[in-house]
Amino acid sequence: METSRVNDSRTPSGTPAAGCDVVTVPARQGLEAVDILRRGPGDAVGPVLHDDGGDTLGFLVPPGTAAAWDVPGSTCTETDGRGLPLAPEPPGAGPDWLLPPGEADLATDPAVLREALGEAARMIEAADSCR
Repeated sequence: METSRVNDSRTPSGTPAAGCDVVTVPARQGLEAVDILRRGPGDAVGPVLHDDGGDTLGFLVPPGTAAAWDVPGSTCTETDGRGLPLAPEPPGAGPDWLLPPGEADLATDPAVLREALGEAARMIEAADSCR
């Protein structure tokens, strides 16, 4: 994998470029989705970036996912395959790995991520309606 800066303000800078696309979601929904995926069977979740400044999470998904991604409240950025080798920690200030490469080597399956994001959105809506 490689890293590249993506010109989308909702996508954390330093996101990997070669061999993956990046699904960016609000941090609250993304954290719920990570919990859902980690409770599932096997290695359901791949590397995930957390951008403290933008309050988003970026899930690495297989290349080509962006062409068909249509989940409300999220974006999927197609990468261009240029950049620096992926390091365990992104350089500089800004994003940091929630689940770094090495702990989670494979990209997250987009269908599984779609289901987890939907479940997370429903959980957040239910929790917010109880206030």
